[in-house]
Order: sequence, then structure tokens, then C-alpha cells
Amino acid sequence: MKSPLIALCGLFVLAACDQAPQNTTSDQNSDPASVGSQSLEARADKLAQELLIADTHIDVPYRLHKLYEDVTRPTVDGDFDVPRAFAGGLDVAFMSIYTPADYEFEAPGKATAHADQMIDLVERIIATAPDQATIAHSTDEVMAARAAGRIALPLGMENGAPIAGSLDLLDHFYKRGIRYITLAHSRSNHIADSSYDEARPHDGLTAFGTTLIHAMNRMGIMIDVSHISDQAFWDVMAESATPVLATHSSARHFTPGFERNMADDMIKAMAAKGGVIMINFGSAFLTEAANGYNKRRDTAYEAWLEETEQEASAELETTFETRYRAENPYPFATLSHVLDHIDHVVEIAGIDAVGIGSDYDGVGDSLPVGLKDVSAYPNLIKGLLQRGYDEAGIEKIMGGNLMRLWRAVEDHATKAQNDATAPANE
Repeated sequence: MKSPLIALCGLFVLAACDQAPQNTTSDQNSDPASVGSQSLEARADKLAQELLIADTHIDVPYRLHKLYEDVTRPTVDGDFDVPRAFAGGLDVAFMSIYTPADYEFEAPGKATAHADQMIDLVERIIATAPDQATIAHSTDEVMAARAAGRIALPLGMENGAPIAGSLDLLDHFYKRGIRYITLAHSRSNHIADSSYDEARPHDGLTAFGTTLIHAMNRMGIMIDVSHISDQAFWDVMAESATPVLATHSSARHFTPGFERNMADDMIKAMAAKGGVIMINFGSAFLTEAANGYNKRRDTAYEAWLEETEQEASAELETTFETRYRAENPYPFATLSHVLDHIDHVVEIAGIDAVGIGSDYDGVGDSLPVGLKDVSAYPNLIKGLLQRGYDEAGIEKIMGGNLMRLWRAVEDHATKAQNDATAPANE
């Protein structure tokens, strides 16, 4: 069941139709291709409201940390608010509890305190409109929220820095709702090397990282391999007893040399153990043109700082990027590119190996044409229909694969906990 707000949206659409000029002899209406497209769009809209749609990575909390606004009401800025989510058919929106990588190294406890503040922001959203949204702690709670017409907002920790080497803190964050952890972010940390960090001080997972993987398996916390180095990924695959997921990565096949995306052998290895790659919608994750653009911009920024003898800052970077974009238009990806990534994963690893992890509110002004915010999931469904996917396959891609993986992690934890408390055989 979707929100009653959908019915209201439908009334607005009907009203607009009533006011439109009537032309019963329109060439468009008699064009079979046009009629077919309209029929496909209607089918996609219907499926968006009927299927469970789960997006594993939406950066709303950090957006609200910078400037709070009530996302239970329509907003102008940002890629997510609850009304747009309902309009797009979104049922499960994992809230990214993101902690900047530098916080681990700046002051003891800073990363942990920040993560708690991010969770507080999600709880504030829920308190504002408990009839519209809820923090889901399990797959059962997701289904209960859906039946009640509420959007489920499970929590995923992006960057394991807040764990601070403590299994007690892991337990603390589990109790606060964290159900997956992205082990590292843009710098290597006390858990694992980052794909963005050229230093690679640990050559993969650290000793504590290995301990953490086992603890996450026991507790029922999903392991997110986005952002970590290739060697750290293979270490995780060797240590984890449960399927793993990449919550917001795409296929490296289309962006050669971009280690932040997943190589084909990694995607296949995840799939062989029931894992799933969730396709990131950021243009730089989708095409070589957009990925190269970012590299050229960053090089130009560094040269500009040196030339002007200025110290790097967020404000200067924003100013420079605005000017750079005006002179060098950004090569936005399209919906078709997202579909290409999905097709590729299905081809090499099967329909059970792919899902969606948009990175809405996390990739700035780089989203593809046709997928600009959370109201656009029907566009993705329409594209999948056009590429020949049947409804069973679309159901898996849009949320079924994520739910299956999450249940497997829950089931493993339940068994591990039962085994730990069972009396020893005499």
C-alpha cells in the first residue's frame, strides 16, 4: 500500500487533464508509437505503486545537517522529500549516516558524536510526521510500514569511523538502527583501505576490520563494500559468512581505472555468494566522459589555487566549480546509461545481482537526465520495460534483491545468536 498522498497527486493530474484542450482527432493519439509509449508509461507508473521499491543510499541526513528543512513537506532544494518519494513509489529509502573521513583523525570521539547527530536528524523527520515515515529496523518492519502506507527509512552508516575500534559502539549503533556499514570512505581508516586513498596503509582490511566483519555477521548488520579498495573487498569476501552489497557503486566496465566502481570479477564474486551491486546514479559513476570531467576539473582547481596562491576551502571550490562549469558544460549521463549498467550486471552475474543505490542528495548536480530526484523511479521502470525486462525481473531490481539479501543477513544472525545461547550437548 502506498501513501494516500498518491491519490491527491492523482487528483491534480486529473484536474490538469480536464483543463487541457480537447482534440479527438489528434495525430498524436492516432500514432501507434505514441499510444504505445503512453501505455508503457502508464504501466510503469502502475508498477511503481505496486512493487516494493528500495533505494539503498540517500544522503538526506548530511544535507539537513548543513541546512535543515522539513522533508516531510515539498522542498525546492535537494533530491528527496517524502511527497516526491511517495509520488515515485519509493517504499524503502536507506538514510545515509555519513561521517566525513577526516573526522576520525581530528579529535577522539568526533566521528562517533557526528554519527549520533545524523541519526538524531532522521529521528526528527519521523517525529515530524510519524504517520508518513518510520525508521525500519528489519525486513518485517519494512513490510509493516508499507502495509500502513508509510515510507521506511532504515539507517546505513557511510564510513565506519564512528565505530572507533569498539564493538560496544557497534552495538550502540545497531540499537540506534544502523543496518549496514560502509567500511571506509574517502580515506583509509582503522577498518579498511579506501579506494580513493593512494597510500593503502593496511593492504586491505585491518585486524580490527576482520573482527568487525565477524561481529556484523553475528549481529545482522549488512556489509557495504562501496568505497573500499579492491584488496579490502577481497578480504571481506574471504571473511564474511553472509552476502555483501555495494550500496552505491556502478560497473567499472564503463569507467576503466575508476576503482570506486566495481570490476566484473568483483561483481561476479559478490553474486556467487548472494550479494548485490546497487547502481549509483551519479554521472561520474556511469560514463567515462563524466568521470574524466571530474578529473580535469580537479586538476584545473589545483592549478588555479597554485596560480592565485590561495589555500583550498569549500567556498573557493564552489566558486571555482561554478566558473568552470560555465566555461565547460557538464556531460550529464542519461537514463539510458543507468540501464546500460543494469544490463551489464545482469549479463555477467544474473538478474539477482543488481539493485538501485541512487546516491540522491550525495552527488550534487550530476544526476542523469530523467532521474533527477526520487519522483523519477517510474522512468527507470519504463526504461526496463522498454529493454525487455519482465515484471518479475523488475521487481527484483527495484527492491526484491535487496530484501532477499537483508533477510539472509537477518537469518544468519538469528541462527548465530541461537547457537550461542543453546545448551552444549552432554
